Amino acid sequence: MTDRVSNHVVFIPGAWMTPGCWDDFRKPFEVAGYTVHTPSWPTLDTGTPEQLRANAPEGLGSLSIGTIVAHMAEVIADLPEPPLIVGHSFGGLFTQLLLSRDVGAAGIALDPAPIAGVIPGPISLAAASPVLTRWNGWNRSFLISRQAFARTFANTIPPEAQRAAYDRLVVPTSGRIFYQAAAGIGSAAHPRRRTKPLLITVGEKDRTVSPYVARAACRIQRKSLAPTTFRQFPGRSHFLIAEPGWEEVADYCVSWARRG
Repeated sequence: MTDRVSNHVVFIPGAWMTPGCWDDFRKPFEVAGYTVHTPSWPTLDTGTPEQLRANAPEGLGSLSIGTIVAHMAEVIADLPEPPLIVGHSFGGLFTQLLLSRDVGAAGIALDPAPIAGVIPGPISLAAASPVLTRWNGWNRSFLISRQAFARTFANTIPPEAQRAAYDRLVVPTSGRIFYQAAAGIGSAAHPRRRTKPLLITVGEKDRTVSPYVARAACRIQRKSLAPTTFRQFPGRSHFLIAEPGWEEVADYCVSWARRG
């Protein structure tokens, strides 16, 4: 396998992450010759993580899945060719929705939030419960706590690394997208419409998107006539794009994105 599916790659971060989460993960793609694009979510494109944590942007809480996907589709439309799309967590959900709209040349969904038709298991529901149990959470932004980040997001790395990652990368996120994902609103991936290859990955120790959730998404996506690949990485958490060992994950993704 020698040819890239595209000369461009778009990296889409998930909830609570700035595009800085791709700072290391993008490097093997650049070495492989890709032009890399790391767009922010709407409303999260100004300010440092510290500033955004202190003052969540107006309108962030009610930002919907559809609005974010439309924004990413606009970014992609401005590129000279359809790119490889790589998304983490909610970014992995968005990746699948974009492919179902024939946006992109191929997609990689890393630890993807559940598409419609996937019933979140107890691990994923427990991780989302602080967002879903708040009054008017549908319209409010949410900032994951340091304790929750350590327990459910980056649970396989040492405490000092958890603290450093939180300070550098964590920002508030939309509450609405969690309600939508839990209820299957605006998150239908329509696999029979997908004509481009898809890779779904998950970390074995993921306490945000459990392997059960990722495998369930893969079963749905295999209704597509396009190739669908699944890969579980042992010992990894939801933070597999930046925790120690991220190189193996990135190298596998680069290799998968080549075609014969």
